[in-house]
Amino acid sequence: MKSKIKWAALGGLVLSFASLIVHLFLAKSTVDLVQYTAITVFTEDLTPTLATRKGPAFRKLWGNVKSLEPLHPYPNPRSTYPVAVEQNNGFIYAKISGSFEKIRNSIVDLVAISRLLNATLVIPEIQESARSKGISSNFKSFSYLYNEDQFIAALANDVTIVKSLPPILREARRRKEYQIFKPKSSASLRFYTSEVLPRLKKAKVIGLILTDGGCLQSALPSSMVEYQRLRCRVSFHALQFRPEIEALGKLMVERLRASGQSYLAYHPGLKRDALAYHGCAEIFQDVHTELIQYRRAQMIKQGKISEELNVDSHARKRNGSCPLMPEEVGLLLRAMGYPPRTRIFLSGSETFGGQRVMIPLRAMYTNLVDRTSLCSKTELANLVGPETPLIPDPDQLLPVKSPNQLKSEWDKSGPRPRPLPPPPDRPIYRHEKEGWYGWVAEKDKEPEPSLNDQREQAHRLLWDALDYIVSVDAEVFFPGFDNDGSGPDFASLVMGHRLYEMASARTFRPNRKYLAELFNTTVDHLYYPPRNWTFAVREHLNKSLAEEGLLKESNLSKTKFFLSHPIPECSCSTVKATDIVHSGKNNNLHLLFERQDECPKWMQQLRTQEAKADEVDSQEDETDLDGQSESEGYNGTDAIPSLEQDEEMDPDD
Repeated sequence: MKSKIKWAALGGLVLSFASLIVHLFLAKSTVDLVQYTAITVFTEDLTPTLATRKGPAFRKLWGNVKSLEPLHPYPNPRSTYPVAVEQNNGFIYAKISGSFEKIRNSIVDLVAISRLLNATLVIPEIQESARSKGISSNFKSFSYLYNEDQFIAALANDVTIVKSLPPILREARRRKEYQIFKPKSSASLRFYTSEVLPRLKKAKVIGLILTDGGCLQSALPSSMVEYQRLRCRVSFHALQFRPEIEALGKLMVERLRASGQSYLAYHPGLKRDALAYHGCAEIFQDVHTELIQYRRAQMIKQGKISEELNVDSHARKRNGSCPLMPEEVGLLLRAMGYPPRTRIFLSGSETFGGQRVMIPLRAMYTNLVDRTSLCSKTELANLVGPETPLIPDPDQLLPVKSPNQLKSEWDKSGPRPRPLPPPPDRPIYRHEKEGWYGWVAEKDKEPEPSLNDQREQAHRLLWDALDYIVSVDAEVFFPGFDNDGSGPDFASLVMGHRLYEMASARTFRPNRKYLAELFNTTVDHLYYPPRNWTFAVREHLNKSLAEEGLLKESNLSKTKFFLSHPIPECSCSTVKATDIVHSGKNNNLHLLFERQDECPKWMQQLRTQEAKADEVDSQEDETDLDGQSESEGYNGTDAIPSLEQDEEMDPDD
């Protein structure tokens, strides 16, 4: 009997030990997946049926805009366009600094300038990703973000591009023998032909320092239309991210589309510089208002702003100069009919105000995710590459006292009990700071960026690149703050790329001034608005998707930022403008297509074949849908409940 008990006990110990080993193995193998477990949670309850994918309710929220389907990308030269030659006027090297969108637009302008001056372009240096900023030694500044070889090969017929200056010229550059120019983003063609070109021909090398998000005016005369197409070829074809970024970005898209789902990309546009530029401090609270005002004061000193420091932020908001807040975007999406389980990707490496401003939107749409939810820490670390550890900032470390110091303080403290002394001045330690803005509690002047801050800025370029890929590929894109007028912005760059790549993709172009008026009319019933308010929102946003929104966007943004609206220069149409006039369609559509070139015949034939294939697939899907509806008694209109049928939407109606 005792031997049986011993064997049973031994068997229990062995099983327990085996269970422990299996548990530790599973924990180790899944630790890296914790970052995107949110996706595995909402893929189960959102598995789509064929009916929901092909039903009218689905197409209303996710389908393409039919009136814009004839527009296709076509950036090829359409007139006499000589190939670039090595024998030219000299070399242009450049240093670029700024945010992701400013860097990208500056590179595009640099190529156009090199073509204009018939010069060889040296791969530009991106200051935010220089080796001195503590990035991985595996990359140089440009290759940290973009594929150098692809960039050179894609533009071989346009501009001669080299990776570095010849050794002799490089030595002369170190001795600062060449003249350096600092052009603004509004620099004219005359500036380059009359001032820069003579110096280039004389010295054979010039340098450019670009900090303004560009170096050439956005609007060019009609005779320079080939330079606009060159801009498109650079931005949408030559500037490809390095393979690791492309691979991870595509993987994020796959995870968002798991189980056949569609997703919406949303860029809040809540950046400190843009908020300070437009005077939107008062729409935030406490320390964030102070931080915006501090940056606005800096801009006034630098001459970027000619207004007063204190302005009425609420008046600016009513004027459309301030961004739509995440809560307002959530209410707009609800009014459009997007269900609470819609997958929303939050793009942008900076969201001023942090997660606190996202709480209302997250409460309305629980499937709100960002890159940290879709990627593991290991995946993001592999993208960054191996970096040398940085020495922590000594001011942010808690002071460590030796045992002898502690004993000495105890001996000198005197008899007890004793009266408490007045509180002494002391540093504010790291654990007492709320975030990167902790300096506000210590001093009046913002400290210079530390090496940690500079490295984080380089990382932000990578995060923006990932978000750019996901936003361009999204079925729907909603900008919180596009065309703000302070220079190239992320949302406008994405919207321009989507317009170029697939003009019919659903890209909202909200009029913030009009929406501010709408919100003011129902400020007391935001979460239970009257039906006429909902209809007004739907009408406005649906119009912004189509030709009316495109025409307004062209008038507002094209003269300031060409890449935000690269049509008609970089596109063509498979239908003729005269056919649209005879069809009796609206005047806006005619205005949109009247300046469009007709697509080449080979492209029209290719599009016709694709359209026929899509039509066959659609008919097969509809046949399957009919069979499924009959067998399951399914009504396609019930896939996404309409707000008109929601009795709880407006209790007072």
